[in-house]
Amino acid sequence: QAGTVVAVGLAIAAAGFAGRYAVKAMKQMEPQVKQALQNLPKPAFSGYYRGGFEPKMTKREAALILGV
Repeated sequence: QAGTVVAVGLAIAAAGFAGRYAVKAMKQMEPQVKQALQNLPKPAFSGYYRGGFEPKMTKREAALILGV
């Protein structure tokens, strides 16, 4: 039983050190991550049609939704 308590304590300590290391690594990588996110292509639906819909879709409304 004492061995289990020691093992659990060591596991918790290891998780704490690993978490600390991960946080430090993420702080150093933050500028690279921001740059990579800015270089991603914009999604095709980023400027989606923001409007109400008619009871029956018109050609104009369909063109606005499709972005053509």
